[in-house]
Amino acid sequence: MPRAKANGVEIEYDTFGDPAAPALLLVMGLGAQMIAWDEELCERLVERGFFVIRYDNRDIGLSTKFDDGPQPDLTALLSGDGSSAPYLLADMADDAVGLLDALGIARAHIVGASMGGMIVQSIAIAHPERVLSVCSVMSTTGARDVGQPTPEAMGALLVPPADSREQAIEQSVAGSRVISSTGYPFDEERVRERAGAAYDRSYNPAGMGRQLAAILASPDRTEALGHVELPTVVIHGDIDPLVTLSGGQATAAAIPGAELLVMPGMGHDLPLGLWGSVVDAIAKNAERATGA
Repeated sequence: MPRAKANGVEIEYDTFGDPAAPALLLVMGLGAQMIAWDEELCERLVERGFFVIRYDNRDIGLSTKFDDGPQPDLTALLSGDGSSAPYLLADMADDAVGLLDALGIARAHIVGASMGGMIVQSIAIAHPERVLSVCSVMSTTGARDVGQPTPEAMGALLVPPADSREQAIEQSVAGSRVISSTGYPFDEERVRERAGAAYDRSYNPAGMGRQLAAILASPDRTEALGHVELPTVVIHGDIDPLVTLSGGQATAAAIPGAELLVMPGMGHDLPLGLWGSVVDAIAKNAERATGA
């Protein structure tokens, strides 16, 4: 897969479809590599007329790691002291815009899942001229009184790093059972396969810790989202235990004209049974964009 220099870091990325088509940038969540955007899902978006770009956020996958920098103090971060975070969500948003620069793309539709939703919100705030439309999936505004995880989901998120490939896969299965959509079949074989592929490609739990620090240290975006004037759809599951529904509701309420789609039975994942609805929502929202 190709690599691009963006915002002072190197970003690993992949593309699908015709580069002449409107660009759609997919931004993944905490600790998740770009391969978490399933190739079949990307191809479905291509069929709807998009040139699809997925990439590894900094500190994960094959993009630049920050292993040599200062390490975050999670206790202090959870207490509201963000000084130990090596970077913020705004820096990760600048990475995404830098990737668009490297690809010669002036404006793009942007779709983000979980932390990726926080990043696309940050792009829309800081770089609205680079955005055609916004889709924020299972995410939140950064306000501390909305979108907070259940204790069980937080426990699944903060497990100690695995000592082996087998343990990493077992942790992924166990965590997925906690946060996955209960309204759709749990495909353990698929979860195991994806976890093994992610481990083999790049296993970097320290990078995930630094990404979590960026989330905790970044400011509440609610007020700034009130100035976003872009076609926006917010997608959220009604039983999401990791970023609870109030996070999606707050996001839609903050952005003028945003549409909120609450998916029954959806947790903190994108089950196969919802792909059609998600693709339809992205395409419909993109149709509202000018200059698309």
